[in-house]
Amino acid sequence: MTTASDTPPTTWNPQEPALSVRQVLTMERVLAGEPEVVAGAGHLDRPVRWVHVAEAADVGVMLSGGEMVLTTGVLLAGDEEKQAEYIRSLHRAEAAAVVLGLGRAFPTPPDVMCRAAERCRLPLVVLHRPFPFAELTEEVQSRLVRRKFASVSLSEAVRTALTALITTGAPLQALLDEIAQHSACPVVVTNLAHRVLATAGERSAVDDVLRDWERISRQAGAGQSDGWIRAELGGRGERWGRIVLCGHRGDSATGRLLADRAAEALVLHRMLGGNAGCSWEEQSAQGLLTDLVGGAVPARQLLPRARAAGLPVNRRTFVPLVVPDGEVAALDRLLRLLGLPGLVAELAEGVTAVLLSLARDQDADALTRHFAARLRDASGADRAVVAAADARTVWDDVPAGLREARHVAQAVADSADALDLPAVVRLKDVHLRGLVRLLRDDPHVQSFAERELDGLLCRAADDLLPVLRTYLATGRNKSRTAQLHHVSRPALYRRLESIQACLGVDLDDFEQAASVHIALLAHDAQQE
Repeated sequence: MTTASDTPPTTWNPQEPALSVRQVLTMERVLAGEPEVVAGAGHLDRPVRWVHVAEAADVGVMLSGGEMVLTTGVLLAGDEEKQAEYIRSLHRAEAAAVVLGLGRAFPTPPDVMCRAAERCRLPLVVLHRPFPFAELTEEVQSRLVRRKFASVSLSEAVRTALTALITTGAPLQALLDEIAQHSACPVVVTNLAHRVLATAGERSAVDDVLRDWERISRQAGAGQSDGWIRAELGGRGERWGRIVLCGHRGDSATGRLLADRAAEALVLHRMLGGNAGCSWEEQSAQGLLTDLVGGAVPARQLLPRARAAGLPVNRRTFVPLVVPDGEVAALDRLLRLLGLPGLVAELAEGVTAVLLSLARDQDADALTRHFAARLRDASGADRAVVAAADARTVWDDVPAGLREARHVAQAVADSADALDLPAVVRLKDVHLRGLVRLLRDDPHVQSFAERELDGLLCRAADDLLPVLRTYLATGRNKSRTAQLHHVSRPALYRRLESIQACLGVDLDDFEQAASVHIALLAHDAQQE
């Protein structure tokens, strides 16, 4: 005769929240029965989906998997074949474990059942003290119900939070931060080639994961072991990426649930065109290059991200470039066409950075000139230029190189001689304007500009400052300045006299005019 504390589900879903055999054995009520594992001790992490009190020898045909079966063995005593078949039947039914209460039927653990359980790798536990099975079934079932309820609540909480973010147009990073908060572990999004597109979680933990990403991601990809839980990203029969919870410490069912909810949200986010149509690959490059330029995060700490994003970093020469008004997609296609490894990202409106990663034996200058020449050909614009910094062989020097290239690009944008610039422009090509750009954040330069122009800046409401700017930019050519401002020469002379009076300088004196010119360049650079 077989009895059960409740009617179990007809199908066992291994992803439902469950307790392990080991966890059940640590319950206070179970410990009161003095449990002893006599077989299958290496398989105590099996999930327990349900608990049955069963005495029938053929109980296996009534199970659906994942059950912990409690028995006194009263119908098995004296028949070793039944005892062995009982264990084999439970094994075929994928039971989680069997608990045998010692007593009149079996005063000691039966050798036949122990041997059969060991062969079947089925945990066999004996209770040395009398134990009311009803209390155990009640305790386990209530815990399973609570875990199931908590799982459903978590699922809804995660779905609600992610849906709210998507509805408000939040960027991908906001969704990943929310997922990382719920999972309490690093979260990584990759493409199918295992290149990292985005991450979230505690920075140091993420860096540890990315440090050897290529190797560990492929090893973990074979399964869900060690808390590495992944979910595929895709739709309409096509996969294009995956999300990975790296080292999730909760139970696997909860991790699986979080990964699935995250995948659903990311697919929806991509379908709705999150981040204004910017691809995840572009966002990854943009985040990395922006952090490099910003300098808030040391370059060495960004090295794992660069490597995981697919940028070659070992024994490489790095060439920092900035292309004014460059289109990310077009520049990326050009890199692929030329076979040049690198990252492309828009740092700000009209400012697109390109970081080339070349082999040490490649000619960095020649390849940069070739890249710029092809860019001019592709754009059909003779004025298209590439602002470049000197090549770097040390990764820690890359941020300074990117900032230098950006300063050069900004100086080019202000240059009246842009038509005469080469396809590749360096700091030496923009002369004084480039130097001032490079030093514009220096407090001494800022103080100098304010001091030199103080008398004129307080009168910014009239047109004296633009007149001064044109006069100095044209090499103090009065006729040209009057023409550009559509005023007569006498009117220009009066304005120049007012400027000199405000500043207390003589603009006919070369040194004083040069000082004012440098101050004005610094002032203009600081306004951007």
